[in-house]
Amino acid sequence: MTNHWIDIKNADAILIMGSNAAEHHPISFKWVLQAKDKGATVMHVDPKFSRTSARSDFHVPLRSGTDIAFLGGMIKYILDNEKYFKEYVANYTNAALVVGKDYGFKDGIFTGYDPKTRSYDKSKWGFEMDADGVPVRDVSLQNPRCVFRLMQEHYSRYDLDTVSATTGVSKENLLKVYEAFAATGRPDKAGTVMYALGWTQHTVGVQNIRSAAIIQLLLGNIGVAGGGINALRGEPNVQGSTDHTLLYHIIPGYMAMPHNGWQTYDEYIKANTPVSNDPMSANWWQHKPKYFASLLKAWYGDHATKENGFCYELLPKIEKGEDYSYMFLFDRMYQNKIRGGIIIGLNPMNSVPNTNKVRKALDNLEWLVTSELHHSETTDNWHRPGVDPKTVKTEVFLLPSAHRLEKEGSVTNSGRWLLWHYQTIKPAFEARSFGDLFCGFMKRVQALYGKEGGTLPEAVTWLDYPDAYDPDDLCQRINGRFTADSKVGDKLYKKGQQVPSFTALKDDGSTMSLNWLYAGSYTEEDGNKCKRRSTKQTEMQANIGLFPNWSWCWPVNRRILYNRASVDLNGKPYNTAKAVIEWKDGKWIGDVPDGGWPPMASGKGKYPFIMSKHGLGQIFGPGRQDGPFSEHYEPVETPVDSNKFSKQLNSPVYKFVSSNMDKLAKPADPKYPIVLTTYSLTEHWCGGGETRNVPNLLEAEPQQYVEMSPELAQEKGIKNGDGVIIESARGKVEAIAMVTVRMRPLKVHGRIIHEIGMPFCFGWTTPGTGDATNRLTPSVGDPNTTIPEYKACCVNVRKADKLTELAT
Repeated sequence: MTNHWIDIKNADAILIMGSNAAEHHPISFKWVLQAKDKGATVMHVDPKFSRTSARSDFHVPLRSGTDIAFLGGMIKYILDNEKYFKEYVANYTNAALVVGKDYGFKDGIFTGYDPKTRSYDKSKWGFEMDADGVPVRDVSLQNPRCVFRLMQEHYSRYDLDTVSATTGVSKENLLKVYEAFAATGRPDKAGTVMYALGWTQHTVGVQNIRSAAIIQLLLGNIGVAGGGINALRGEPNVQGSTDHTLLYHIIPGYMAMPHNGWQTYDEYIKANTPVSNDPMSANWWQHKPKYFASLLKAWYGDHATKENGFCYELLPKIEKGEDYSYMFLFDRMYQNKIRGGIIIGLNPMNSVPNTNKVRKALDNLEWLVTSELHHSETTDNWHRPGVDPKTVKTEVFLLPSAHRLEKEGSVTNSGRWLLWHYQTIKPAFEARSFGDLFCGFMKRVQALYGKEGGTLPEAVTWLDYPDAYDPDDLCQRINGRFTADSKVGDKLYKKGQQVPSFTALKDDGSTMSLNWLYAGSYTEEDGNKCKRRSTKQTEMQANIGLFPNWSWCWPVNRRILYNRASVDLNGKPYNTAKAVIEWKDGKWIGDVPDGGWPPMASGKGKYPFIMSKHGLGQIFGPGRQDGPFSEHYEPVETPVDSNKFSKQLNSPVYKFVSSNMDKLAKPADPKYPIVLTTYSLTEHWCGGGETRNVPNLLEAEPQQYVEMSPELAQEKGIKNGDGVIIESARGKVEAIAMVTVRMRPLKVHGRIIHEIGMPFCFGWTTPGTGDATNRLTPSVGDPNTTIPEYKACCVNVRKADKLTELAT
């Protein structure tokens, strides 16, 4: 989230799209309702009518997978009707930058596309530079190749008729949303966008969010109270998991994973440290060498020196250009390229697409270590229905896991707030927390390497791994310590003391930190700030609900990112009634400013978007794999055979794996004419591996069902409560029909398209509940993240003669 949960109450318009916030993120919805009570317009755009829809001012159903068409129409509406915040757009975004002559777009394809590699040469999307290497700007926004004019041209195709025909949304409903949200493009108004997996789980997921970013930058809604793009993360610590690297392509603090193209420390630093010649750009990533060197020092301690590149060459490196995400991991497993693995706190045999293939892939492992609270479809895969355990060679180890109530440590919520989680009770019997497990693993592995040697043993034996898991000590390591006596300002810190902030981190080996973003969270002066629970605020902070002394927020306790975009060039708030920061008496007051420089009008200031190389909000985003502007592409499985915006039907660069089990329906395939979308339930957490073992939750939601409209049910001869079979090109799933007006037929490309919805939380280890919905979904993903397209695939539905999976 660019903002935080409480800040939602400051919004004048709230667009909830790709989320059922009321049911899946009730903490967020508390503040949505407060905003609504104060007059905010709440809009829910989603294929299904839900509790979120019921509490919104209006609900707009659309076909799953057409969000960019919907949002592209809003961009055109904002531009055509001059609803954008002109001063903000000209001064704080890259709308005024002139794009180089190599850039172009035709028939749904951007310049630089190579059909053989299915990839773009992104250098074709660069900006024009002046003699000093600074991007050329035209703040009048009249240059025909400036971002603003190219954006106008790009989205000129997104007229109401075409958007309506693609999304299934009536023109009346389109205008209701466009008018209400575009009304926030004024200094005294703010609108926020709330999204979740309904946006990310598409082959255009990143560009869904890019579309929202373009809208919010046009309206001046980034950096302000009640604004922002707010990702509603799927569980309490997803944000923290990402910050500390649950993903294969990054290391802690959102730095790139080393690959074999960067063999030395110097090569890594050169490739990953952006250079800007613009004196107005803070270009904050220029400090990456400080953060990276401090991370390596945290990993290798005294062994890491400047002379040996801080042990960089000891790090394992991925293959450049390879994908190590779920889809490709299990595809390699299916191809017998992986011998063993560790799966902890995860149930991929239920939650990964094309689950039938994934389950067979796991059979190919020689060994598997799991650690769970309960038996799951993954721990027990070797004796799933229809499989003889004697035919599965995998030796499976199930280690007892401690419950979250039995663990202590920090969690980071969606708003980037660090909160301390106290242990309620000690783990029973031999159950252990994941931290205890991994400390035990690593100390034994280090001992084996120390005793027996091996290839490059120091890569393991030199790691500064703790002897035992101590969450308080780990928080100190994450914050960072001085590894030599150092002076910060007028204060001297001794070796071993905590660093006060990431501004104290150095690239000479005198500091260590497991995550630069968290530097300042555990200091000598204040201790563990996760535990702070003071409601003390200044009058200005209290006006918008910053609560700066409650817990701590990365970075540097800043509650609203890019907040210098909330003030004019003189540092005065655009919206004085909901000011975030203000330049007063020679200093900033309010929230922690996004950089302490004086206002831009002083001649000593910096552009507000400090994490961008050029310091400006990126309406034109040349770093994405699938284009600098968002573009509507149909889902890989689509009920239509053409794209009304261009000749290109699907994203030309979407990710996919290919095996004999990775079958796809062709566009507008008459065998699979219905769109399927999947979602969570309030009563069951994620894949249900834990909550299906809680009797009252299972009683509330006892079995697999499929929501369908009365019109579709009548067409198929299905009644409410009937057993049905849903079938895709990859498999079949049994479910109980829920015939409901919550799902509606949509008119798309001049004909009626039906959409159905299914939860993904049921599995065979809970008898009578049914089995995984993801047996239906395809292994295709976003080209930037490889997040699978769970939210839009094509199926058919028929009444079942009898059901076996749901039998009790």
